[in-house]
Amino acid sequence: MSEVNLPPSSKTVLKILDEGGAMTHKELVKKSKLAPRTVRYALKKLKEKHLIIEKFNFRDARQIIYQYRESVVAA
Repeated sequence: MSEVNLPPSSKTVLKILDEGGAMTHKELVKKSKLAPRTVRYALKKLKEKHLIIEKFNFRDARQIIYQYRESVVAA
């Protein structure tokens, strides 16, 4: 897992995605115990570094599924 100059919240979210697989913002908030706004900021930083990808959620089109890019390559 590459941790290229990331804030602590982004490292936490990335670790959760790496270990738990793809999940929504709501699931990330629940697992990380971080504030929703903090998780949004962490996801923004991870997207800027191209460490995660966003996928369409077919069960609920209002939500986005986030996935660690490395686990996509491995799958």
